[in-house]
Amino acid sequence: MEGNGGSGTNADKRPNELLGSWFVRSGWSKGELARQVNRRARQLGANHISTDTSRVRRWLDGENPREPIPRILSELFCERFGCVVSIEDLGLRAARQTPSASGVDLPWTAPQTVALLGEFSRSDLMLARRGFLGTSLALSAGPSLIEPLQRWLVPAPASPFPPGPEAALDPRRPGRLSKPELDLLESTTRMFRQWDAQCGGGLRRKAVVGQLHEVTDLLQEPQPGATTRVLFKVAAELAELAGWMSYDVGLQPTAQKYFVLALHAAKEAGDKPLGSYILSSMSRQMIHLGRPDDALELIHLAQYGSRDCASPRTQSMLYAMEARAYANMGQPGKTKRAVRMAEDTFAEAGEWDEPDPDWIRFFSEAELYGENSHSFRDLAYVAGRSPAYASLAEPLMQRAVELFAKDGEHQRSYALNLIGMATVHLLQGEPERSTEYASQAMSIARKVRSERVNTRIRKTVDTAVRDHGDLAAVVDLTEQLAVDLPETAEAV
Repeated sequence: MEGNGGSGTNADKRPNELLGSWFVRSGWSKGELARQVNRRARQLGANHISTDTSRVRRWLDGENPREPIPRILSELFCERFGCVVSIEDLGLRAARQTPSASGVDLPWTAPQTVALLGEFSRSDLMLARRGFLGTSLALSAGPSLIEPLQRWLVPAPASPFPPGPEAALDPRRPGRLSKPELDLLESTTRMFRQWDAQCGGGLRRKAVVGQLHEVTDLLQEPQPGATTRVLFKVAAELAELAGWMSYDVGLQPTAQKYFVLALHAAKEAGDKPLGSYILSSMSRQMIHLGRPDDALELIHLAQYGSRDCASPRTQSMLYAMEARAYANMGQPGKTKRAVRMAEDTFAEAGEWDEPDPDWIRFFSEAELYGENSHSFRDLAYVAGRSPAYASLAEPLMQRAVELFAKDGEHQRSYALNLIGMATVHLLQGEPERSTEYASQAMSIARKVRSERVNTRIRKTVDTAVRDHGDLAAVVDLTEQLAVDLPETAEAV
């Protein structure tokens, strides 16, 4: 029956072992999964869906449900496990989606990029439900994520922008932007980026989305070619920042969609280094979601695409992210090599003749130490809580904490590195020292609206309780957690 999401065919059915495995690990009953599917379907406006326990049993027995059931199941398991669980991972066949529905495989043309940016930012501003943007937003991973993004490397066709002198703009002509107006758009973007570093993604996300929507409106008006390229660059930076803020507060499908749109806008602007930075943000999200293979593919795509034009600071950041991916894949030799490349390339940053763009200035010496120390920390976890890799992480993490303590701007990075230091001391069997750093991180988390920071603190405290629950310092830390840390960081 269509209303129950059935496929209408029972021929040659075999039990869906993949779906069954995820279902068993979830701890849900068939009735609970059915209720969650129905609830999510109502949110999507699919009111004809009415699932029950017998229907769930038939899915486990091998029946392939019709859309939107596979996508709903993917979203529910993603949220349950905190990682990407694709439709294919569940052993289900996905119906072919339109480009705008899939979220990643979009046309690489300027008009459609502008239209999709405008449509998505408008939906984000209008819809208040957390994480709900339209009827078909889901995380992509694996080939369905990487293959469409490889077209970023394909040379753009001849510029559609009109030739001729473009500097002497007539300010009286409607829609034409003056240089001071363009400068103001760029400085506003820098201000938003600074707010994010200081306060986290929760406080200014909607303001960034609103500014992005205004810029897409300007892109729909006739502009000289040079002005259009600047507007696409501003749109790319704002979309990346909207994605980063969404990632920071836990809106993962929303973040990925903004990142993809940002990459399209960067291509229209002809800004390869900015495109590589956007891909690095997507890589960081994939590491967070437990997909280091995808993270590495994204970083290699970024490195190849900007190999002849990225500054040493940008290249160093890409090497540091490459190390993070290798670490999470459990490859110590390649991790160490990428760490060395990050350090060596960063040393060349002072010799670069041109000023770095604002979006990469965050990658300071403190950030370099922090990223490389996290790579060794991640290696320690992958290697079964190895104290040897933890000892490699400690001096780098300590230096990052010392530098960030003097930096009043990047408070979220300070908190994340304090948490990192706490985890390193747990790995080294030093719970008392761990609680000192975790407590400091908690005091900053109260001021920084970042669900990412909050989640990492909670996980660190949970680990301390599991391993050293009777220790007085750990008991005190759990009490501080209950009092001081907000339960959730709302997106605004």
